[in-house]
Parts: sequence; structure tokens; C-alpha cells
Amino acid sequence: MSISRVGLALVALPLLGAVTYQSEIAKWRQEREAGLRSDGGWLTVAGLFWLHEGINNFGTAANNDIVLPAGPRSAGRFELHNRKVTVTLGGSKRDLRPDTEDVASVGRLSLYVIDRSGRYGIRMKDPESQFLRDFHGLDYFALKDEYRIAANFVVDRRKIPITNILGQTEPEDSPGYVQFTLRGHQYRLRPVSEDPTSQDLFFIFRDLTSGKETYGAGRFLEAAAPKDGKVILDFNKAYNPPCAFTPYATCPLPPPENRLAVRIEAGEKKFGH
Repeated sequence: MSISRVGLALVALPLLGAVTYQSEIAKWRQEREAGLRSDGGWLTVAGLFWLHEGINNFGTAANNDIVLPAGPRSAGRFELHNRKVTVTLGGSKRDLRPDTEDVASVGRLSLYVIDRSGRYGIRMKDPESQFLRDFHGLDYFALKDEYRIAANFVVDRRKIPITNILGQTEPEDSPGYVQFTLRGHQYRLRPVSEDPTSQDLFFIFRDLTSGKETYGAGRFLEAAAPKDGKVILDFNKAYNPPCAFTPYATCPLPPPENRLAVRIEAGEKKFGH
């Protein structure tokens, strides 16, 4: 190969890498919006009803404990007894496990049990949700390479308190923290283990754009498991929590150590109510 061709090849390599990365981000954004719009996505979450001990009737009639937007006037009942939830629907009674795919279906509506620190509720998903009808896509900061950062991972296993928007605080497992440099300054973020079966890291963070260009309660970021003591933090993939899209989510809030004194002008911008 001639010297000129070698030079062209060396120039082309970083350009190819940039194009590949742009394609990766474009694909990630498409999948992100598709997930929100999908059947059962967060845009379909159209109600949250807290159960009281005993019988909770549900249907469209106004005298029900849980008033639904569609279906029969008297559809069935949920019973909460000693932290156990059952549903009676269509003449049969069965258990519903919290925070699983166990569902009670009423026409187009899907009803699930959630457990938040011993407080039990029914989350309703509706494919005709107003949130889904009003959704016209997400807005993002311009893609910037400086926000794709190789961070150092420090093993420091402990439980940290995570508070949700209901004001409930629970200890969550954290495997350590990451240290990274941005514009000459060093910062830390501490992940929690969202899925105990996965080695991937989940960050809940705020920065100086929060409440301005980005969602006030903060944003989420995921990263692959540490490799050789390094973690790739790609803030271009920072995304809004479910609470940005529906008032019926119960999102976790950033712990104090994840409130960054820097503007992270990357990822999803503000959305929602």
C-alpha cells in the first residue's frame, strides 16, 4: 500500500468510528422511544390505586373503591389480608404476586399489584392512555464525545439509602463507585444493583441542568459491568425516569453523593408534567 493510501486509511478510521458511534446512539434513541410507546410501556401507566386492608371493589361505577375508566360497572374485587393480595374476577379467585407480570385484565385495562415498603397498590395500564396519545417524541442534547467517559471503578460494597418519590427509604446494594474527570474536575457516582442477577450498574443522578433543561428529579444511566477496573459512562444515554412520563410511577431519587456540581449537557432533556 502506498504512503498516501496509508494516510487516507489512518484518517478514515476515526471518521468510521464516529459514524459507528452516531449510529449506535441513533439506534439507542429509537429503541428508547419504542419502549415507551410499546404495549405496557410507561406511557400506558394511567392509574395507581392504593389498597386498604380487606375488600377493594373495582369497576366503572362511582361507588367502587377503585374507579376504572372502562369496563363493567362492577368488575371484581381485590382483597388485601396480611400482606397478601387476591383478585376475584369473572367468577374465579386467585393470588396476585406484587411487582411481577401477574395481571388482572378488564377489557383493554391491565391491573398489577405493586408493593412499596409494605404499602400495596394497583397499577393500571391503558393502551388508550392520554399520556400515550399526547406523546410526540423525546428531545436530546447534541451528541458530544466528551460525555462518553472511561471512569475508574472502586470496589466498596455497602448498602446505601435510596428514597423514592413517596418519601419511603430503603437500603439498596451498591458494589462500589466510579471516579471520572470532566473538564479538568473529578467527580464520583455510586451505582446501585437494580437487578441482583446482573453485573451491570445503575446510576440515579442529578446535575446542574436538573430542573432546567432536564427533568427536575434527576435522570438514570446504565453502564456495563466493570472491566479491568474501568467503567464506560456514556451520558449521551442518560434518560428520564418513568415519573417524567406518568404521575403514577414511584421513582427512586438520587442519593446525596450522586448530586453532581456540574452541567451534564448530554442525553434526554426535560419531558412531561
